[in-house]
Amino acid sequence: MYAKFSVHVYYWILIIILTLFYMIKNNTVEVFIPCFIDQLYPQTAFNTIKVLERAGCKVIYNPEQTCCGQPAYNAGFLDEAKKVGAKFLNDFTENQTIVSPSASCTGMVKHGYNDLFTNTMVHNKCRSIQSNIYELSDYLVNILKKDYFGAELEGRAVYHDSCSGLRDCHIKEEPRQLLSKVDGLELVEMRDTDVCCGFGGTFAVKFESISSAMAEQKVYNALEMEADYIISTDVSCLLHLQAYIDKHSLPIKTMHIADVLAHGWANI
Repeated sequence: MYAKFSVHVYYWILIIILTLFYMIKNNTVEVFIPCFIDQLYPQTAFNTIKVLERAGCKVIYNPEQTCCGQPAYNAGFLDEAKKVGAKFLNDFTENQTIVSPSASCTGMVKHGYNDLFTNTMVHNKCRSIQSNIYELSDYLVNILKKDYFGAELEGRAVYHDSCSGLRDCHIKEEPRQLLSKVDGLELVEMRDTDVCCGFGGTFAVKFESISSAMAEQKVYNALEMEADYIISTDVSCLLHLQAYIDKHSLPIKTMHIADVLAHGWANI
């Protein structure tokens, strides 16, 4: 009985290993498009897929996906966040690579789900998905080892380190490495690049004056460098900053890194 059990176990281990090898070899990825991007920045979603395909990936998109549960989680509604998070776990494949153009949502899955699903019936599936989800720039640079996509963008830019990107996903050099390979783009460092932009989800609603002051500081740090663009991995930060820019008619604009990497391909 023990011998039969062992053979059975080894057989399934072999199947899993071969399946993972096939996925890695073929660079098949599932893409997670956060609700924020889906509703407000759909072009960023399309550009994310374009960049991944140019990197040689086969991209799978599940149209049933919605939200990771972060809004409810950050507001303290853990039961509601758990319901949304459970749907997320059902919408994605346990042993498949998942790539998202949002460090914030990626960080929520990697860390916030510990509070929601540890020692539950989906504990193991959650841990597997947590280990397989990547923010876009992290995946391109550290997993695929690719940083040039033929992008062109004329102008000077600063990069904003989002709180989630820097502290949850531990990405700092990866976006800068990608941007350094964009033809025509001069990347410069602004003061306090790693300081929060002031969005913080409901923080921007509960503490409007503080939030606006933080956005003002970030934008003027960029203008101090005579930048044409503020680039980041998180559209929530960019939405907040662009709102301040538009309100005061300032000569600068925000761009998501996926939009930058997909820019100017027609000139190749």
